[in-house]
Amino acid sequence: MKNGTEGKVVVITGASSGIGEATAELLAGQGAKVVLGARRTDLLNELAERIQQNGGEAVCLQTDVTNRIEVAQLAALAVTRFGRLDVMINNAGISQLYRMEELDVEGWEQMIDVNLKGVLYGIAAALPIFISQGSGHFINIISTAGISIVPAMGVYAGTKNAVRTISEALRQESNGRWRVTGISPGFVATPFAGNIKNDNMREAIQQKADEIAIPAGAIAQAVAFAIAQPDYVDVGDIVIHPTVQD
Repeated sequence: MKNGTEGKVVVITGASSGIGEATAELLAGQGAKVVLGARRTDLLNELAERIQQNGGEAVCLQTDVTNRIEVAQLAALAVTRFGRLDVMINNAGISQLYRMEELDVEGWEQMIDVNLKGVLYGIAAALPIFISQGSGHFINIISTAGISIVPAMGVYAGTKNAVRTISEALRQESNGRWRVTGISPGFVATPFAGNIKNDNMREAIQQKADEIAIPAGAIAQAVAFAIAQPDYVDVGDIVIHPTVQD
């Protein structure tokens, strides 16, 4: 019997590691055709080859989500290779954690470019395709940081809450033409913390993750659940985190 994922064409940004990688492998194993985008082509190619060796269908393209043209090319690749685009997973994200008074303006801009504009570029790339098809599904990976606000995470949480707001507006504007799901992970065992410039924050976040983080596959399962629902069911928000996380 065909499941709700089999045969669907899914674009994933930030696919080279962590949640993106786990999601690509899980969905491909369920019969989805995955289109993988990230900056690290070596890891992308390895992932696509691994999926293909396991009997799945995957293509990849080097993609920097801060570049609108590259994101559009990733969505176009799905249509060129597989004839359609069913799901756009805006997963790429980055965190720079400093107190506001430290004025990490460069970090603010980086988070706005990746976490917020990168999602908007994904929406801009997929929306015309969804409108033309009469269907589609946006899945935006957000964060529990936008739910519980703490010092040093103000701008990061702000970018994530902006995505939360945009996602809800996008859902309301759909009138059934496309689905929108926001998934907010807590501590997840990924290389995410390694990009944090603030040494103290990086070490603290990594230590906490080492203690309580859930596997990236748990988030992938939530993504798969949302995708597998019938077209008339829209899973709006999923919050998923370790049972011991505050």
